[in-house]
Amino acid sequence: MQLPPRRPIEIGLDSFATAFRKESTDFAVDASASLRDLVTRIAHAESVGLDHFGVGEHHRRDFLDSAPPVILAAAAAKTSRIRLTSAVTVLGSDDPVRVFQDFATLDQLSGGRVSLGVGSGWNPNEYQAFGSSLRERGARMDESLALLRRLWTERDVAGAGRFWRFAPLTVHPRPDARHITSADVHELAALLKRWPQAEYNIEGNPFHNLMDFVRE
Repeated sequence: MQLPPRRPIEIGLDSFATAFRKESTDFAVDASASLRDLVTRIAHAESVGLDHFGVGEHHRRDFLDSAPPVILAAAAAKTSRIRLTSAVTVLGSDDPVRVFQDFATLDQLSGGRVSLGVGSGWNPNEYQAFGSSLRERGARMDESLALLRRLWTERDVAGAGRFWRFAPLTVHPRPDARHITSADVHELAALLKRWPQAEYNIEGNPFHNLMDFVRE
């Protein structure tokens, strides 16, 4: 039996823009300096030969990365090769049309260097900030992932689901690389629905049983 060709190993980093000083819980950090420092780190990652750099998404006091596409756009202007990724976009609460527009625009600005990573999130306060509930995240992921795939590959897409309703539209700009990476949309939605985080509170550790879940 002939084995498929091996893909080269790619190495990258994920990071955040923090609103606190590393040596303390002091929230008096300079937000502008912290965000600029993150962009500088992305450019440095490219200079030392890393393949990708991901930026997380948070909507709370201790982080400044509430708009990863904006941060990555600033990094795109300072780099030419490294792949820019979201790590991750919280699709359980984000508007899938806006996600498409943001990352398609970023993809065009960067010359096709964007990978979109999505997750369902775990912080109930961040869901409440967008008028939804963490308990709905499985259903929202199902609907938003399916919509995002259609927006990426089709034209005249209508929203007719439980959470997103809109007339047929073709979203512009179109991305340079028309794909969602890493997982089939239906398998990913099922996986994220089953991950047992939904009942954890913000003070708990939502990842303590992740390895048992993966082994299952």
